[in-house]
Amino acid sequence: MIPGKYRSVSGRAANNVNCGLHLVIQPSSLPEKNKVEFKLNRDTPSFPGRLLQHDLERNYSSRQGDHINLVNSSMPSFPILQHSSEEKSLYSDRLTLERQKLTVCPIIDGEEHLRLLNFQHNFITRIQNISNLQRLIFLDLYDNQIEEISGLSTLRSLRVLLLGKNRIKKISNLENLINLDVLDLHGNQITKIENVNHLCDLRVLNLARNLLSHVDNLTGLDSLTELNLRHNQIAFVRDVDHLPSLQRLFLSFNNISSFDSVSCLADSTSLSDITFDGNPIAQESWYKHTVLQNMTQLRQLDMRRITEEERRMASVVAKKEEEKKRESQKQSLLKEKKRLTINNVARHWDLQQRVANNATNQDRKDSASPPQDPCQTEGSTISPFPEDTGAVDSGLTSALQSLSVIDTHLVEVDGDTLSLYGSGALESLDRNWSVQTAGMITTVSFTFIEFDEIVQVLPKLKIKLPNSLHLKFKETNLAMLQQFNALAQLRRIDQLTVDPQGNPVVNFTLWKYYVLFRLSHFSMQKINGTEVTQNDMIMAERLFGILAHVASSELPQYHLISILGDARKKQFRYLLETKGKKPGIVNEENNDSKRLVGENTNRATLNYTTREFYNEKLEDIKEKKKFCKMYIEDLVKEATEINMKNEALQKLWPQMFIELVRDAVIETRNKNSYMKLCLQQITDQK
Repeated sequence: MIPGKYRSVSGRAANNVNCGLHLVIQPSSLPEKNKVEFKLNRDTPSFPGRLLQHDLERNYSSRQGDHINLVNSSMPSFPILQHSSEEKSLYSDRLTLERQKLTVCPIIDGEEHLRLLNFQHNFITRIQNISNLQRLIFLDLYDNQIEEISGLSTLRSLRVLLLGKNRIKKISNLENLINLDVLDLHGNQITKIENVNHLCDLRVLNLARNLLSHVDNLTGLDSLTELNLRHNQIAFVRDVDHLPSLQRLFLSFNNISSFDSVSCLADSTSLSDITFDGNPIAQESWYKHTVLQNMTQLRQLDMRRITEEERRMASVVAKKEEEKKRESQKQSLLKEKKRLTINNVARHWDLQQRVANNATNQDRKDSASPPQDPCQTEGSTISPFPEDTGAVDSGLTSALQSLSVIDTHLVEVDGDTLSLYGSGALESLDRNWSVQTAGMITTVSFTFIEFDEIVQVLPKLKIKLPNSLHLKFKETNLAMLQQFNALAQLRRIDQLTVDPQGNPVVNFTLWKYYVLFRLSHFSMQKINGTEVTQNDMIMAERLFGILAHVASSELPQYHLISILGDARKKQFRYLLETKGKKPGIVNEENNDSKRLVGENTNRATLNYTTREFYNEKLEDIKEKKKFCKMYIEDLVKEATEINMKNEALQKLWPQMFIELVRDAVIETRNKNSYMKLCLQQITDQK
């Protein structure tokens, strides 16, 4: 026996494995009706595929004139094949019955020593009648119609089993073939890899052109060096890293779309040759670099040798991809942190609103008198706010205090937008903003922040972010039209967005017109994404124009000066000159031909007082009232005492006068003594 090499059994590679035998059917001159004569032609073996080491193949010299008799047995469905004595001596270990249109396996009589049997290109539907060939090493049943693997349990010496291009749906009945070296099942209808874990000596497994959707259950194939899985429907691969000897893996033309679905390949230390061409993954730009990065031991990819330059480029790309991955993970982490922070801010805001509502409701219940009208201070409207009194739900207070102060606000700069979540975010306006960042921001968004708290930082916003043109308000408790008055102190506003969520003022039909009227000096372009038209401006003036005139006319001069300040004195004098005119005339003249630069003076009188400032003013008024009361009481007490003393003096004065005159007469009666007494008093004083 001469050691040699078998061709790989990939695709049609096994089609031409005929071991040099070709059976030609010829009419015989024998008189027997049941006898058919066959002529065997010897040809040189042809193996057009990859060579595989095998120690059982033999080289045969070419011979012609061999005859085999195929005789009908007593069972008419199975023909009997017989060798002559001379043929047995010449071709004792191999037999080829290729392309004989056989539908069943013939009974091979007296050939127990046979080692190679070829049934290629027939119509056999079942493996049978070969159980007596226990020394058989090579069995080729390529291109038949076999539906089930069976009839092989006695062939314990079998090393090569070729069952390609049949109709097999399941791998089974291979339990006794423990010495199997090559198993070719390509071109069948197999959907699952199974029942092969015991084949510890198997070196080549060909499952190309089947119906496999995944690869797993390969443990135990410790000798497997080549696995062919081309032309299946495989989407993911597992257990390949458990094959210690695997060198070549062919996965061409499957459904693999990402390296993650075949990530186990990266853990294999033996793989040197792999193919992915024909898969979606092979169309990706990162394909080659990712494979080379994760499988550094590869020598060939898609049947092409890997160069050192490709490895170097893969290393460079891998580093860049790693950096991108880290950056992506960082961005994902930041997004998740942002989401959690916003949720926390929203929860904190909701608790605050519930606490405030409970406090307000409790205050109304405890109040004996109905709610008072808005406070009027010398013509200037101050918005009423209930004082923070009354019992608060202890459960809500406890929940509010249990929230961590950390992550209860968020400051985010995204392009030209500054987003502030939570009242703590307003502190960011106290930071030292770079000129570039501050100049870039044109949109400022406020979310989950009380509008009164926003009003307090508007002067800082005007200075820190001079290019902010678009303000957004969401969940800010914008509830009254007069709150928009506070926005007049900004430098400029081109767009205003007030989200209906958490801003009840949007429910007022005329709120947009009031904004256009009060902030007319900004010449706003959009409100809530809608373009502002000239008709909108005219309507706003008609609806609220009289309001500014009334407000400025009713204010005392001293209070008006305190509102307008020194910079408005000229405008104030102009206002006094037009006070006597009718409101309609004043508005028309002021708004068109006589409009002054900046905010209109009449509109400037419509200001907004925050709750804190209002409470501070109330406290100041209370202190002044208390001081005045005490001062008046002291004056009354002093006047009363003076009056009482005067009345007592009037009663005592007649008697006192008599006594004074009497003492004076007695004292001056002796002129010399009186003079001495006076001189003595003068001397004592010196």
